[in-house]
Amino acid sequence: MQDPIRQALEHALAALPAGVLRVAYSGGMDSHVLLHALASLPQARERGLAAVHIDHGLNTASANWAAHCSRVTQTLDVPCECVRVSVSRAGLGLEASAREARRAALGERLPPGGVLALAHHADDQSETVLLKLLRGAGPEGLGGMRGLREFASGWLWRPLLGMPRSALHAYAQAHELEWIEDPSNADPALARNFLRADVLPRLRRHWPRLDDALHHAARHALAAAEFIHAQAAEALAGMQGLDPSTLDWAQWLALPDALRDPVLRRWLRELALAEPTHLILAELERQLREADAERVPCIAYAGTELRRHRGLLYARAAVGDPPAGWQAPWDGTPLELPAGCGLLRLEPAASLPQEPLSVRFRRGGEALKPLGSPHTRELRDLFQAAGIPPWERPRLPLVFQGDRLFAVADLWHTDAADAWLRERACQIVFSPCK
Repeated sequence: MQDPIRQALEHALAALPAGVLRVAYSGGMDSHVLLHALASLPQARERGLAAVHIDHGLNTASANWAAHCSRVTQTLDVPCECVRVSVSRAGLGLEASAREARRAALGERLPPGGVLALAHHADDQSETVLLKLLRGAGPEGLGGMRGLREFASGWLWRPLLGMPRSALHAYAQAHELEWIEDPSNADPALARNFLRADVLPRLRRHWPRLDDALHHAARHALAAAEFIHAQAAEALAGMQGLDPSTLDWAQWLALPDALRDPVLRRWLRELALAEPTHLILAELERQLREADAERVPCIAYAGTELRRHRGLLYARAAVGDPPAGWQAPWDGTPLELPAGCGLLRLEPAASLPQEPLSVRFRRGGEALKPLGSPHTRELRDLFQAAGIPPWERPRLPLVFQGDRLFAVADLWHTDAADAWLRERACQIVFSPCK
C-alpha cells in the first residue's frame, strides 16, 4: 500500500500550476524526505525536478553538508546546485539575515513560472501560528504558512503542511535515509526551537488535539485575511491620488480599524517602499489627527518618508537636499542633478555650447515673471498656488540666463525664455527621480 507521503505529493502535484520543479534541500530530515519522495514520482521528474542547497557558511561543517547533499542527489539522479551565500551578522540578527540571504538566493535560481518546494509540515505550521500570535500578528500572520503562494518569478509550494513530523520520520526510517543534524536546531535561545522542544510538548500533553485546533484557527484567520485584502484593494483604489504616491489621508483615517493597516501596507508595497512597524504606524495616525493644518508632519523610517501636505499623504524614498551653493553651467545636453534630484534636458535633444545658461537650486528671494503674466511673482507664491509640497521645492532646478531667472524646471518660464525656446524649436524637460 502506498505510503501517505507519496499519496499527499501525488495529490498536490495534480493541482499544482505548470512550471519546472525545484526543491530547497538543506540535507536535514524534512527536505530529504520531500526530495526522496518526489524523486520517486514520474510526474515530478517530468517537471525537471532539481534541488538547490544553500550553504550559509555559518557552521564549520557546512562544506561537508554541501558535499553530503551532492552525494545524495547523485544517488537519486537529481541535479543539485550548491550555492554559498554571505550572511550579514549585523542589523536583522543572524537568524533573520540567514533567512533573507537564503530566500534571495533561492529566488534568483527559480526559473520564471517555476515552483520551489519546501518541506514544512504540520508541526512547523503549529509553531508558526504560535510564534505569530506571540508577536502580535493580525489575521495574515495568524493564517500561518500558505500551501501555495507567489514567490520571486514563480511559486512557493509547501505540499506537506497537512502531514505531521512523525509521518516524515516514519518515511525516513522506512527508506533508511541519512540526513544532516544541524546543531542550531537544538539551540533553545532560538524562539522556534524553544517552542518546539519545551512549550509545544507541554501544551500537547494537556490539549492532545492542539495541532488540529491551531490549524483550524489558522484557516479561519487566513479566510479573514483574504477578505480584508480584497476590501483593502477596493478602499485604496478609492482614496489614491492621480499620483500613485499620494492618498487622501482623511479618508484613510476614517477607515475601520481592521482596514487602515492593510490599506497603508498595500499602498507602500505597490510603491516598493518599506512598511512601518506597528509603533511607527500608531505615530503616523497620531500626527495626522493632531497636527495643525498648516504643519507638514513627516514620519521617516527605513529609508522611507511619509509626509502630509494639504489633503494628501505622500510616500517616497528618503532623499537629502542638494548641496548648498551648487551651480553648474548648462549647454542643453542632459544634466544629471545632484542628490538624486533628477535629470534636466532639452527636447528634442540639443547641444548649445555658446549659450550662457546655468542651473542651481533655490537660495531664497528668487522671483519670476511667468509667460503671459503681467506681474513678477516670488517663487514661494508660485509654489503655494501650484500646490507643490514644501519638501519638493528645494529640489526643483532653476535655469538662469546670465543673472536672470530663465525657467523653474519645466513648470514656468519667462517671455524671453519662451522666445528663446521657440527660436531653437525645443523645450525644457525636467524628470525628477521617483
